[in-house]
Amino acid sequence: MQPFIFDPWLWRDPAILAGGYRGAAADEGPTEQRREAETDEGGPGTEIDLVGYEVAATDGDIGSIEEAPPDAGHLIVDTGPWIFGRRVLLPVGTVTHVDHLNRTVHVDRTRDQVKEAPAYNPDTGAAVDFRKQVGDYYTTSYRDGGPVGGA
Repeated sequence: MQPFIFDPWLWRDPAILAGGYRGAAADEGPTEQRREAETDEGGPGTEIDLVGYEVAATDGDIGSIEEAPPDAGHLIVDTGPWIFGRRVLLPVGTVTHVDHLNRTVHVDRTRDQVKEAPAYNPDTGAAVDFRKQVGDYYTTSYRDGGPVGGA
């Protein structure tokens, strides 16, 4: 059996973005409201904009997603007042579940683990050395404390 190698920059299961869709019940007729909802929701494989979703750690809320660049491998999270409005780069590998109905992204880290992460600075956020620093931090936290709540 191969050991699990944690890559913080890759979604663990791309299908998590497709979860949370409710199919129409057999007795539901085609109403205008339902047709609009189906158009807005998309379906499996549809690119979902996570901006504005709340982010929940294993022990409480972290903040909300400020940016979610497609194919970037990270989310930029505004932590709000609980750590004085600091912004963090959260690798998508920490995401365990996306609840589209409640617009919440769940991560397998505690609030303290996120609080101790390197602060995001828009001027250096895309720099290779900053991404390496963030990746190393989350990989180490995964190795040392393990993912909280399962992989």
